Amino acid sequence: MSISHNPEETANRDAALMQQIAQQDQVSLSQLYDRYARVVHALAYRLLGSREEAEEVVLDVFSQVWRTAKRYDPGKGRVDAWLFMLTRSRALDRGRKRQRDARVMESATAAEKADCFPKGPSPEDVLLSSDRRQQIKAALDQIPPEQRQIIELAYFQGLSQSQIVRQTGISLGTVKTRARLGLKKLRALLQEADL
Repeated sequence: MSISHNPEETANRDAALMQQIAQQDQVSLSQLYDRYARVVHALAYRLLGSREEAEEVVLDVFSQVWRTAKRYDPGKGRVDAWLFMLTRSRALDRGRKRQRDARVMESATAAEKADCFPKGPSPEDVLLSSDRRQQIKAALDQIPPEQRQIIELAYFQGLSQSQIVRQTGISLGTVKTRARLGLKKLRALLQEADL
């Protein structure tokens, strides 16, 4: 697909791609990605200052395009403007999350330095923790293996969704779906066990 220097022609071509993406046409998504991924990445990088987080934003934006293409209305704005709005929104969300996480870490560090935490767990805490760990493991064993794998990689190994994609070769959409379904089942099982 050649890039036109005529803004109206470009907008029409992008709107046509969105219509095809709404019909679940992966080739059209690839073409849209090829046209805008670098610009989306550059904007996210400028807002976040992190190459890895900018890559995550690109994946989030194009994943949302795939999921919500049917709702795109060309009468409300051009595709490129919509992509930039999505990018800005995702990047700002990540920036706020990073700031919250930093504040939590600072508070935890300050509390530890102030000696607010006991030096070791009480025997009751050890017993409860061991029992809770066994109940969580039992609940994990009850969810489908493909969902358990994603949860274990994310929560026990600390991998991001893009790292899970790279490690397993599973698509980002599948990783997100399995994580969501697995966590929903795990939550229900733990509620049954009163955890």
